[in-house]
Amino acid sequence: MTNFVDPTREQFGAFMKAPDNEPIHMLNLIKLRDEAAYPDGRKATGKDAYETYGKETGPIFERVGGEIAYSWDPIINLIGPTDEGWDIAFVAQYPNAAAFAEMVKDPDYQKAVVHRQAAVLTSRLVRMHPRDPGAGFG
Repeated sequence: MTNFVDPTREQFGAFMKAPDNEPIHMLNLIKLRDEAAYPDGRKATGKDAYETYGKETGPIFERVGGEIAYSWDPIINLIGPTDEGWDIAFVAQYPNAAAFAEMVKDPDYQKAVVHRQAAVLTSRLVRMHPRDPGAGFG
């Protein structure tokens, strides 16, 4: 399994170049480490480290207008790599991409993201444009 925790500069640049005049949804798929991998060696489970990340960044997320649109407990991959299971799955909604960028550039967020980096073994973060429910598959 390839580990993906943070975006590359190129990925973030492409994210910011996409249209920014409407709400966006961010699909989050998270696989946690059993034991967090803090650079300073402190001990915590991946779950505890991710919960700390959520507590410390939650007020920033809310301040920029973010909210959790959907949240699930993943159970099993029906299609896809069998070694790519997820512990956490949710969709975060933001008023626009600028709000997401404001959050990740916030100095307090930058301090707290160490918990996410320590907690996450791999993840997927997909920017999506919301459609009307019932719009079909296409």
